[in-house]
Amino acid sequence: MTTLTPVLSKNWDRPDSFTLSAYREDGGYRALRTALGMQPDALVEMVKSSGLRGRGGAGFPTGMKWGFLPKDNPNPRYLVVNADESEPGTCKDIPLMLANPHSLVEGVAIASYAIKSNLAFIYVRGEVLHVIRRVRHAVAEAYEAGLLGKDVLGSGFDLDVVVHAGAGAYICGEETALLDSLEGYRGQPRLKPPFPAVAGLYASPTVVNNVESIASVPSIVANGTEWFTAMGTEKSAGFGFFSLSGHVTRPGQYEAPLGVTLRELLDMAGGVRAGHELKFWTPGGSSTPIFTAEHLDTPLDFESVGAAGSMLGTRALQIFDDTTCVVRAVGRWIQFYAHESCGKCTPCREGNFWMVQVLDRLENGQGTEADLDKLLDICDNLLGRSFCALGDGATSPVTSSIKYFRQEYIDHLEQGGCPFDHAKSTVWGGAR
Repeated sequence: MTTLTPVLSKNWDRPDSFTLSAYREDGGYRALRTALGMQPDALVEMVKSSGLRGRGGAGFPTGMKWGFLPKDNPNPRYLVVNADESEPGTCKDIPLMLANPHSLVEGVAIASYAIKSNLAFIYVRGEVLHVIRRVRHAVAEAYEAGLLGKDVLGSGFDLDVVVHAGAGAYICGEETALLDSLEGYRGQPRLKPPFPAVAGLYASPTVVNNVESIASVPSIVANGTEWFTAMGTEKSAGFGFFSLSGHVTRPGQYEAPLGVTLRELLDMAGGVRAGHELKFWTPGGSSTPIFTAEHLDTPLDFESVGAAGSMLGTRALQIFDDTTCVVRAVGRWIQFYAHESCGKCTPCREGNFWMVQVLDRLENGQGTEADLDKLLDICDNLLGRSFCALGDGATSPVTSSIKYFRQEYIDHLEQGGCPFDHAKSTVWGGAR
């Protein structure tokens, strides 16, 4: 199946798509009414059966995560929505919250009922003030309509939703750092176990889900699991946003079944910009190993991308054409990770700092070929040895770029600097 499947993006062309009235015109909140007529455990089983996997990057089965909450814990249960979207190249949750925030609010209500939570938090990245206002407006509309608050739709279920503005730290996209931030502490990852399902927010059972994961739940309840599993692949069911950016003719959000290929998406997006060819691309943001043109026909599902040597991640497809210097691109990514490292663990704090120094030398033609082995050695001491996945992710562009473009690194050394004209790389390096 290669056609687009607009579900969450169905009404994005409506100027009032973000309003409660527009959302209800298209059947909004009917799924909530249906869910409130079901048993919570039946809802959890329904989401499990749908095969919905986390849309935030890791791809963990959503229903299974809900089912991990201990039944004998007397503490309150919490739902936390991770809307701290900050992975370079990722831009799906922000437009979703802008254009269709009620799909998220309805998903929060259904998920909270399923896990028996009476308090939910939506943690939004602090810099996107327009998104924070839009989501808070949607929550206010839902309260006024009796869709949140006391006795939701006369069901006897109570739910309060808090929209929390973060402080713009990349590390707070990591679920336990997000929880620390919500509690008022500095956002740093916690040691696991215990996992959030056992001791999360305020040391209570907590589910942390991505925006797109939660926003996908109402359509599953409304249309059934067979409808959802008819899209995608056997182990990667359903649809998702594929964010095309960079050197592509028509960048944007393409909502399609999992398993679609980049070649198919590029056909819909008008291809790589005129006069140029694809050089490399990221399947899931900058923290996933890069792919090249030889991977154009790799199905974009969790299993196929993993088998090809990368990760599906957030489906942030950054497209780089033949004008791009891979050494420069990787160097800028590592500068970002060095800046955003929380500093809690030595491998990430020191490893990213030193990789920036080495990559700067290489880009300026001042290093040696031994520096490539030094980079790989640093990555070896980062991967699997850092406190959270930030360190692991930072190794991905370095190791994969050396794997596919080792000669380009050497060209920098032999020519005494970068051989590329950055003014021609209009998106990623020079003037627009």
